[in-house]
Amino acid sequence: MLDKDVIAKLEEVEARFERLTQDLGDAAIIADQKRFQSAAKERASLEPLVEALRAYRATHREADEHEALGVDPDPELRELARSELPALRARASRLEEELKLLLLPKDPNDERNVIVEVRAGTGGEEAGLFAAEVFRMYLRYAERRGWKVDLISRSDSGDGVREIIATLEGRGAYSELKYESGVHRVQRVPATETQGRIHTSTVTVAVLPEVEEIDIKIEDKDLRIDVMRSGGPGGQSVNTTDSAVRITHLPTGMVVHCQDEKSQLKNRSKAMKLLRSRLYEMEREKRETERAASRKSMVGTGERSEKIRTYNFPQDRLTDHRIGLTVHNLPAVMDGDIGDVVTACRTFFQAEALKSQGIAAEART
Repeated sequence: MLDKDVIAKLEEVEARFERLTQDLGDAAIIADQKRFQSAAKERASLEPLVEALRAYRATHREADEHEALGVDPDPELRELARSELPALRARASRLEEELKLLLLPKDPNDERNVIVEVRAGTGGEEAGLFAAEVFRMYLRYAERRGWKVDLISRSDSGDGVREIIATLEGRGAYSELKYESGVHRVQRVPATETQGRIHTSTVTVAVLPEVEEIDIKIEDKDLRIDVMRSGGPGGQSVNTTDSAVRITHLPTGMVVHCQDEKSQLKNRSKAMKLLRSRLYEMEREKRETERAASRKSMVGTGERSEKIRTYNFPQDRLTDHRIGLTVHNLPAVMDGDIGDVVTACRTFFQAEALKSQGIAAEART
């Protein structure tokens, strides 16, 4: 059962929700479009928590009523009440966990689009082939979710890729994919292997929240912009005009490159978008490092240097080492059927966040 401090916090939220509901019926607020939109947005953000709280209360009331009926003189009524009580208690427990998760501070980046960067690691040609497959996995997942994919840059290596970067545009994209960052390891027999030996290769994945100019200011004097002809396959003037753009951020030495579009202006816009996201992520990681001592439970949540997952093809098995999850049917996984893995990661790290917030599960009554 929720303790009194959590209940008090929930009741404060409910009271705020009721005030906002009343405000939305106030003629003065309705006339002020900015205030009305602000109130409506805040009310919408609180509604899931308030609905869960009310369902939690109703379930507990019903459970209490069933317990009271457990001593009713009517034996049939007693038996009915006792048979239904376990399901009510289980529902109350689920609602309790849901409320705790809803009380967690929201990540301000959760609703953003994401920039996904996939790079071949160790393993030569096999790493490049697997990098292409991992990117396709996210591409297919995005298609399943109805998200838009916008390629920023791609550097091929034989039949695979050295690096591929794209924006995935969809509501809540970052909240779903932010735990995908890290080293993905593949174990399988490469197509080029003549003796049937299993090789191990790696791919690195970085998932960045897409940020706008208002989120991070970049001074013109801090940039060096070079234009050049696009390399690689092209046609229709892609390789015959100076459309490729390379931007160097002088204070950090960070370099971004884009040549996917025929237009130099579009390539520059995409490159700036990527630069802003990388600088934002660098600053975020700096702040996270400074707070690391007080957030030990969040260590190992997808840092890029960390091996997070293994795809073992001979055993038809995916293993996420951070959360101890194993799933089978790798062909479906590589075709973008990763919803269960994404959900399992989000659930695990939300539970870890609960521990760090001091709202751990209390002893049940």
